[in-house]
Amino acid sequence: MEDLKKNEKLRICIACSTGGHMVQAKQLAPVYEKYDHFFFTFSGGVADEMKKTQRVRDIPNIVRRNPLSWIVGAVLSAKAVIEEKPDVVISTGAGIVVFFCLFAKLRGAKLIFIESMARVESPTLTARMLYPFADLFFVQWTGLLEYFPKARFEGRLL
Repeated sequence: MEDLKKNEKLRICIACSTGGHMVQAKQLAPVYEKYDHFFFTFSGGVADEMKKTQRVRDIPNIVRRNPLSWIVGAVLSAKAVIEEKPDVVISTGAGIVVFFCLFAKLRGAKLIFIESMARVESPTLTARMLYPFADLFFVQWTGLLEYFPKARFEGRLL
């Protein structure tokens, strides 16, 4: 990952759902704001509001029990990856980001995943799905290192 720091022309994607995931992602702004960056999130009020000041790619939320929404989400995620060509994806979850992260990895992007601070004792499904693909994986509670032995604990985002 050290070689990424040397490249000032990185295109970074911040992939997260809205709410607490977005709040945590925005706390990382000092890391990504000096680079070309954009957000990947689900459509709706938050995305519409963010579009007024930032570059945002949004797709409809994936409904857990609706396979058609998975297909639509996967296609739109692939399209966003092809058009944006991120070099790095920083994700705080949740589920809507899985397809995007996987397609970005297939295209050669580095994936940095930060497990939710709200998950103290057990991991999220998104974290379990993306852990094998992450180049860097952070947990915010040491108890989660039991589930993710290669993860790093560097404290919590506040």
